[in-house]
Amino acid sequence: MPITFKPLWKLIIYLDMTKEEMRIRAGLSPATIAKLGKDGNVTSAVRAKICIALDCRLSDIAAIVPEEPAE
Repeated sequence: MPITFKPLWKLIIYLDMTKEEMRIRAGLSPATIAKLGKDGNVTSAVRAKICIALDCRLSDIAAIVPEEPAE
């Protein structure tokens, strides 16, 4: 199942933070931010760094996108 990081972007807006501020606080590379922006695969370590930096849970930064049933 695909994962979306839309909750992460909503959270940083709520926290009045830019992507760059979040990137620096979490110690992530620009390439990792690009992957997140495209809902790409990132490691558990990356997700953990984000949660620690933002003091949040995994469910606050990612959501599972249900797949369309095959017909």
